[in-house]
Amino acid sequence: MKRKEPSPLSPIAQELFKGVRSKEDFNAIVSELIKHGIETVLKAEVDAHLGNEKHEPSVTGNHRNGYTEKTVKGSIGDIALSIPRDRQGTFEPQLVPKHQRMIDNIEDVIIGLYARGMNTRDIEDQIRDIYKIEVSETTVSNVTARVIEYMKQWQNRPLEKQYFIAWMDCIVVKVKDNGKVNNKAIYLIIGVSKEGKKEVLGMWINQNESASFWMGVLTDLKARGVEDILIACTDNLKGFTDAIKATFPNTDTQLCVVHQIRSSSKYVVWLDRKEFTSDLKSIYGAPNQDAAYEALKAFKEKWGKKYPHAILSWERNWENLTTFFKYPLEIRTMIYTTNAIESLNSVIRKYTKTRVIFPDDTAALKAVYLSINIIERKWTNHLRNWPLILNQFLITFENRIKI
Repeated sequence: MKRKEPSPLSPIAQELFKGVRSKEDFNAIVSELIKHGIETVLKAEVDAHLGNEKHEPSVTGNHRNGYTEKTVKGSIGDIALSIPRDRQGTFEPQLVPKHQRMIDNIEDVIIGLYARGMNTRDIEDQIRDIYKIEVSETTVSNVTARVIEYMKQWQNRPLEKQYFIAWMDCIVVKVKDNGKVNNKAIYLIIGVSKEGKKEVLGMWINQNESASFWMGVLTDLKARGVEDILIACTDNLKGFTDAIKATFPNTDTQLCVVHQIRSSSKYVVWLDRKEFTSDLKSIYGAPNQDAAYEALKAFKEKWGKKYPHAILSWERNWENLTTFFKYPLEIRTMIYTTNAIESLNSVIRKYTKTRVIFPDDTAALKAVYLSINIIERKWTNHLRNWPLILNQFLITFENRIKI
């Protein structure tokens, strides 16, 4: 196969790169080109801001006021720029915003590395090794600190009026608090919109998981515009269902069957556990609620005397454990467990596992927020078989859904 020759340079490029003999020569020329290009754009920005070009009469009463020298870091090294100023101090450069000291998406690289669990010193070393740029730990900390503002905007953003499904759970992290290391719960909710797309609706941190705190979380959703949730899927926290009903009275609640199996199995000795859990399948795998109840009675007949507490937990939560039987099979498989949010939690743990202890609540929330950002980038498509599932929702909730 004939080897393809490199494309010939244009006459201008040939003249520009004449005499280049090393990487340093190449970088110097490219640096000058980038500098010239950025400064040209900045001049165009200030022209647009003032409404006139240089030496033309002012139509706004504002005028150019020289330049501010600023050095930014790029992938090929430091670049010294002259940033235009105006007398009234109202000009805000867009290409190189105020306080920004990096270009070429180096800030995005830093944030991405931080989101994947690297600490500031590791990020400093990584940037130096890959980009040959010296970035101090302080600079890395300052860049990641800006995430806090993005996080606040995200947490307070308006939400959809209605979500078809909401999975609710929490992830536990270790946080320093007044010199002590405590376990803290970060509450998370995934919502499914009418377009069939998932999104994390928010995150909230508390000392531990409790029904009373969940009430505050749900109230926050209402304050941000949520008027209705069709189905809420949760774990078996005592009082959680009551908290949902108090906030969204029309919402159907489904307790996670997998959580229930784990909870009831803790009463069962190891030798019986495999047979016990296998027999449970006849309950949650039944074709309808009536058949499931008959299966529960048979299950109780077999295991009730030996493990009465395991059976009692099913009986006490029966109504909210069997809500999914009201729906077609496609919806059932989506709501009978909280696997969707547990999957989110497992990926968050993967990104945050190197941070054994967070110095404070903000650091923990920042790490979880960045992890969520990475995860949500993959949630671009609607759920599988969504057109079919949407029609099932429209039939089941015909008086509540507005498309």
